[in-house]
Amino acid sequence: MEGCDGGGHAVLSPTERTAVAAAAVAVVRRYEAERAADRMKAALSRWRHRLLLQRVLDAPDCITTSEAVVQLCAAIGSGVLPRATPRWWMRRRTGGTWEDLRVCDDATDDYFREKLCMSRRVFMEITKACAPHLQRQVTFYREPLQPDQIVAYALYRWATGESYDNNTSSFDIGRASGVRAVRDVTAALLRVYGDKISWPTWVCKYVVLRAFQDKGFPNCHGAVDCTHIYVDKLANAPSENYFDRKHRFSVVAQVVVDMNLRVLDVFVGYPGSCHDIRVIQLSSLSRHAKEGTLFRGLPVRLPGGVRTNGYILGDNGYPPSEWIVVPYGGINQHPDEERFDNKQKVARGAVERTFGRLKGMWRLFLRSHKMNLDTLPQQFTTVCILHNILLDAGIEFDENLLWEVDENGVRRRVDLGIHRPPQPLTMQTSTDAAHALRNALAERMKHI
Repeated sequence: MEGCDGGGHAVLSPTERTAVAAAAVAVVRRYEAERAADRMKAALSRWRHRLLLQRVLDAPDCITTSEAVVQLCAAIGSGVLPRATPRWWMRRRTGGTWEDLRVCDDATDDYFREKLCMSRRVFMEITKACAPHLQRQVTFYREPLQPDQIVAYALYRWATGESYDNNTSSFDIGRASGVRAVRDVTAALLRVYGDKISWPTWVCKYVVLRAFQDKGFPNCHGAVDCTHIYVDKLANAPSENYFDRKHRFSVVAQVVVDMNLRVLDVFVGYPGSCHDIRVIQLSSLSRHAKEGTLFRGLPVRLPGGVRTNGYILGDNGYPPSEWIVVPYGGINQHPDEERFDNKQKVARGAVERTFGRLKGMWRLFLRSHKMNLDTLPQQFTTVCILHNILLDAGIEFDENLLWEVDENGVRRRVDLGIHRPPQPLTMQTSTDAAHALRNALAERMKHI
């Protein structure tokens, strides 16, 4: 500085003013150079994009095409080119079953069938129907679970058979929330789809009767059998009552089906030690049969002047009656009796196929598991409802689910819990009319 002016302010010398001006010019030039470099990079990036796309379009041979595709995929992966619609041929894993179900891609429907035994469309229809009964209030503490997540968890629980402790983490919920979800979905399905399990009427009834008639059984309304649902040893009930003939703890479920494997009637809840006769006597079938309201329709006349208003097919665990037709059984049978038993077994095979599809899909009821006996009947009835819903939706069943490999590496069929009880010693409900009905059906088959 040369000194001060009259006001006492410092005054720069000519040399200092020149240095300050030079520094300002250098800053401006550096800023301009950086802007020019940025513009050059942007232009270079645009040129590379155009060149890359042009190489893909104009690739002259296979090698160049492959190189261009690899470069294009690398550009997409690095974010240079945006992905408008993701398409995946392998399911993406995001860290949880519920999150995987929410992903919409090419593998979504297959994943729904794998985990929930149904397509995404059927799942959405069930969720929409049950949503009004599953809505929960928003509280100050947390956001409530949405109906689709609640329904998905309940279906996953029934389909996989996993315990609450293992599967709740996959849905990011607690054990108490899982128990409540299964309870709420069970109640909602019974309330919304309760009419899915019912005896057919009108055209549907004609289809059922026609299917059994084609098998040689006119005016037959269904086939009945029992299956055992295996449970762990009970702590709050007399366990000896639930100890069945196979030395396992179980609960008996009685089901009536038609030839299309549709469940028409279900009765579940009695201990595994109960005989099939006792179960059917306690069910509504026996009560309606005594009242004469089980089968309503015009009677059918059979050979020998026998008339029947309707009946169902059963195995040798049931005594013959006017509304239950069972095989002759025994050894050294007459050819007519043997023919009848073979045809009756084929028609009655619909029950076993139904149990295979039902338990094969909803595997919670295939294995031994911990279950609250107060809610088991409702839950089994619910999966029977789902069974009918999936039949109506045309969902196919994978027969491989009925096979397993044991600890010795041997492939065998799974145990469906169908116990073949010995022939009952007492035939209290057997009458001459029951034997006449069976004989008339056997006589009719001779002319088919």
